[in-house]
Amino acid sequence: MLLNSGFEVIITGIEAAFLAQVLKFIGYSLWNRKIDFSVLTTTGRMPSSHTAGVTAVSAAVAIITGIDSIEFAIALTFTLVVMYDAAGLRRSTGKIASCLNKIMEEIYTHGQAAPERLKELLGHTPLEVFGGAILGVGLAFLNHYYLFQ
Repeated sequence: MLLNSGFEVIITGIEAAFLAQVLKFIGYSLWNRKIDFSVLTTTGRMPSSHTAGVTAVSAAVAIITGIDSIEFAIALTFTLVVMYDAAGLRRSTGKIASCLNKIMEEIYTHGQAAPERLKELLGHTPLEVFGGAILGVGLAFLNHYYLFQ
């Protein structure tokens, strides 16, 4: 029932994004030797959960419909936009936020309360995006050939 269906694609995409967030949490906890559950809901870090989710969807569509299908072409286009956004636009926004936070710290050094800091960890490095892509594609194959059989 689930094999070769839209449900397989949806489940695989959600599972990949969720697994990426769990891996971030585990990596953060081991690296920093402390548990911070907010890591489960934040952006940034390795691997990119956005990329893992969309590449899992694209790979699942490719496995089910073939790489010459219109469905795969649409899924791949969507995936490339998300990956570009994660590594390019959102990462640049994070760098801008970092600069603005530094400027605000300099302005508010005379005893005044500084305004709320902007979130700096928004995007991903190319390596983090690549890690998410590997996770997504790998999970799509594992799901199709082992979980949904």
